[in-house]
Amino acid sequence: MSDYHQSVMANEVIADLDPQPDGIYLDGTAGGGGHSRLIAERLTGSGHLFALDQDPDAVAEASRRLEGLPAEVIQTNFTQLGEVLAAHHTKADGILLDLGVSSHELDDPARGFSYLHDGPLDMRMSQQGRSAADLVNNLSGTELAEIIFRYGEEKFARSIAAQIVSEREKHPITTTFELAELVKRGVPAKARREKNPCKRTFQALRIAVNDELNCLSAALDTAFDALKPGGVLAILTFHSLEDRIVKQAFAGFCTGCICPPEFPVCTCGRKPRGELLRRKPLTATEEELAVNPRSRSAKLRSSRKLSDQ
Repeated sequence: MSDYHQSVMANEVIADLDPQPDGIYLDGTAGGGGHSRLIAERLTGSGHLFALDQDPDAVAEASRRLEGLPAEVIQTNFTQLGEVLAAHHTKADGILLDLGVSSHELDDPARGFSYLHDGPLDMRMSQQGRSAADLVNNLSGTELAEIIFRYGEEKFARSIAAQIVSEREKHPITTTFELAELVKRGVPAKARREKNPCKRTFQALRIAVNDELNCLSAALDTAFDALKPGGVLAILTFHSLEDRIVKQAFAGFCTGCICPPEFPVCTCGRKPRGELLRRKPLTATEEELAVNPRSRSAKLRSSRKLSDQ
């Protein structure tokens, strides 16, 4: 297992994708290459894996782990997966999206993702564009409160935003510990005692910095279209907002007739494009939780494409 990132629900992911030796597969979030390697090791002959990631650190690590295997590592966001496959004139037998933040990103203080380590307030997966510090120091209090409430589901969002705005009038907020202290000031003492109150605000800013939910929504139809009939789209989510998007999209793929119920016969002609591999998502086993507590919030949903219609 790589020290870079411990792959979540690896056995379950591979069981759902069921990689075949001559299949074409795409891992849209290669991370440290854990899931990618498990897929690539099962490929021979004409089988091939495309491993994508927007984080240059992840690209370097995945390239190292996949060396010598039938795999190509590409630095890009998974929203571009359709273009990657089209450029190679192919569709995929299986696509994986692991939406979690990698252990490397969380544990490296220089990346600024975690409230547990002091470092620059960054949070950019691609290491490009606006950072969390840019948002915290330049958005209005109303805009900050909206981000923290919408993406972090934080009921004390306005109070936290007010603390941020008040503090930045004295000096710019540039580190994770500075932000963490302001979050703690913005919630009641009881909430601070129950659990670390920083998780929701840090999650919200990370989602906003990386435009995660919009990227996910944009990628789902593209990914399903990029599958061959019989191909599987497997997605690991780590919080309710992204899981809701995936659940609703999968329901749409699997919906047939949409005629009003009072119609005696179907006139729309719509057929289901996919089928769920299971009705409810899989979660990590107790054995996995014991060795990887970060898998606790993971949910695996998978859908098989029935046709291109």
